[in-house]
Amino acid sequence: MQGEATYSIGELAGTAGVTVKAVRFYTDHGILPESHRTASGHRRYGPGAVARLALVRTLRDLGLDLATVRRIVDRETTPAEAAAAHAGAVAVQMRVLRLRHAVLTLAAGRDCTPEELELMHRLARLSAAERDGLVTGFLDDAFGDADGPLPRVARRSLTPELPDDPTSEQLTAWVELAELVQDEAFRSFMRSLYNDHKDVRPTAPPRKHAVAEVAETIRPLLAAGVLPGSPEAAAAVAHVAAAYAASQDVPDSPSLRSRLAAHLTAANDPRRERYMTLLATINGWSPPDHPRQELTWFLTALTTP
Repeated sequence: MQGEATYSIGELAGTAGVTVKAVRFYTDHGILPESHRTASGHRRYGPGAVARLALVRTLRDLGLDLATVRRIVDRETTPAEAAAAHAGAVAVQMRVLRLRHAVLTLAAGRDCTPEELELMHRLARLSAAERDGLVTGFLDDAFGDADGPLPRVARRSLTPELPDDPTSEQLTAWVELAELVQDEAFRSFMRSLYNDHKDVRPTAPPRKHAVAEVAETIRPLLAAGVLPGSPEAAAAVAHVAAAYAASQDVPDSPSLRSRLAAHLTAANDPRRERYMTLLATINGWSPPDHPRQELTWFLTALTTP
């Protein structure tokens, strides 16, 4: 041992590119053993200390704790095993950071109170089961005990499913959506929207939804600059009203047009549009193409004498 080339603590630090303080720290924690000490008590390190110290530095740069670093350099565990365990810990840390980012992003975009900030933080930290319970409560409130193909399809199409590893954008959308579904005014709105139209019995074959019918019919008129009070607008209103009447097996009438206006007004509500936008973000769907301009134009034409 004495015949081998050894390094002083300063020489080892300079060769490895670390500070003397770092070498002393790792030595004191048993990670970097000394070769021996001189008669005057100075530490000396063997030839393998340079490579060992380089490995220690790499592992620390990756964020591994001292106990894990020691097990690896002492070959008590493999780098692969340690990396796998550390990767899991990093994943948890990343999720926590995304949660914080989601809350801070929302808080930065509004003049929220401390109570609202606490609510957003709590919503962001809900477990999967708690999230499911929150959404189920909202949908139960909206649809009541309704059963059948239409309510089941509607519930599925309105259910957010946050991934196990969500992005910051998805988490931010989730927190906002969770706030929205707890808003009693919004729950009441969705409940009334469903109750107003739960008795609709489409004929076979299925008819196009009224919103889609409006969008398809009105879009070219908007592009052409047609005004809501024009004869072309009146013809478009008659076309959409006839399609809506056919979907319910009733004739076109003032009362039917009144129901159509109520249906489209609700469909054009900004709260519903926001819910659908947040839902698409959470579920990874394409952004919804809400025909706000077409619906607004049509409702104006529908109520124009």
